[in-house]
Amino acid sequence: MRIWYSARVMILSQKRIFFFLSTLALATVCIGSSDGARGQQAATVPPPAASAPNAEFAEAADEVLQQMSEITGLKLETPLKKTLRSRDEIRAYVIKQMDEDKNPSERYAGQRSAEAFGLIPKGFDLDTFMVELLTEQIAGLYDPKAHEFYIADWIPVADQRMVMAHELTHALEDQHFQIEDWVKAARPNDDAELAREAVLEGSAMAAMIDFLLQGTGRSLGDLPDFDPSILIGDLADSPALQKAPPFIKDALIFPYFSGLKFSAAILKPSGWSGLPGVFSKPPLSTQQILHPALYRSGKLPAPAPLPSMDKMLGSSWSKLEENTLGEFGWQEVVKQFLGDERAKPLSAAWDGDRYIVYEQRRTKRLLLVTRVRLKSEEVTLHFFGQYSEALEKKYAERSNLFRRANFFSFDTPDGGVFLDCWGFECVTVEGTTRNMFDALTKALAWPSAPQAPPRLGEKTEKTVRTFRPMESGMVQLDSPQALNPYNSLRAANYLE
Repeated sequence: MRIWYSARVMILSQKRIFFFLSTLALATVCIGSSDGARGQQAATVPPPAASAPNAEFAEAADEVLQQMSEITGLKLETPLKKTLRSRDEIRAYVIKQMDEDKNPSERYAGQRSAEAFGLIPKGFDLDTFMVELLTEQIAGLYDPKAHEFYIADWIPVADQRMVMAHELTHALEDQHFQIEDWVKAARPNDDAELAREAVLEGSAMAAMIDFLLQGTGRSLGDLPDFDPSILIGDLADSPALQKAPPFIKDALIFPYFSGLKFSAAILKPSGWSGLPGVFSKPPLSTQQILHPALYRSGKLPAPAPLPSMDKMLGSSWSKLEENTLGEFGWQEVVKQFLGDERAKPLSAAWDGDRYIVYEQRRTKRLLLVTRVRLKSEEVTLHFFGQYSEALEKKYAERSNLFRRANFFSFDTPDGGVFLDCWGFECVTVEGTTRNMFDALTKALAWPSAPQAPPRLGEKTEKTVRTFRPMESGMVQLDSPQALNPYNSLRAANYLE
């Protein structure tokens, strides 16, 4: 979603940026092995009290650049510009890039979409937060437009070398693979773009670990499998990150640490000679990043198109954005309300999705429509049970709850909420009327959902029997023998 503007596009996409806390944490990657401890000792020296002067910085950068070329096998094609920046200069640079990377309407759409999914509180000031965070945490970055490497002048020399190892890997990748154009080639699919970001950040993390292991005779491929999440303990000490919603923290970390696990898995068989293959055949989704075996198998996300609701809604509503959330995005949405332990296995059943966010022009009310495809009918039933609980937790003020075998709805002050599952798929609509929900499912050629019992004083309308197109042809709902067992309970609702 365009909320990645803050956590991904501004920080990670246009400019390769590395966080100082991550460099400090990565020094612990070799703990637990005596060889690793020697590697860490050989790769670092006690930090001096002040940063290096320009001449020393340039000399160190050239030395590290040569080492990263040897580690990755990527030759330096053209000379690289290298610059020290003060904190004030970095702050000005961040604000400038924010304005260039996304215009105000795109940033607004991203923020409102995150609010619609419940990922950030309403009114959370993303722009101010990101400027504060980046000014606090940026240690260095590589700018593929200017082909220039920047580093913060307040970083100690020893830590500068670690930052250089990461950022100069981006510089080498850029000279061989044109990383900015490579990332943008995934557009307009936000999930696929985030997957490419994870390749860039993960491979740079992997290269930095090999840099730290120099002199030990070992590399990342020799280390046992590890969970990179153990490296983020120091992030809690960041004053800016302490104020961040959990989703923002996860979105910042994902390309680095999930990308590192992906890179370690993909590069392990052949080493760095396998890197060009990943650029020529990039991952298509964050699911492939989270599950490298699915990348190797070439598994494609299933299509889950949504019909336009522009005509249904009329001119009083405007579409903010339409895109793909992906496994990582759905994991974050479910985690927000059900916790990480339940979110990971549920989101791992993701097979494809689509979402649309609308805003009512006058009231600024939001309408969120999603369609998610899952791996099996059994998993779809499980998703229905879990996600209906998440929706209840998302809306504290609700009334008129109505539940059937695979349909759930309730009312809120901002409109009705509907969850409908059929076969391998679920659709959610949040912030509209039952009539609008029915119009959507009709456009999808889904059968009509069960009707809640009429409330006292309400007039009832007869539900029209519908047909459900299946892969094998048209199935009439008033022929129960044609329905599979999964939908038998739902069929009973129609035939009553």
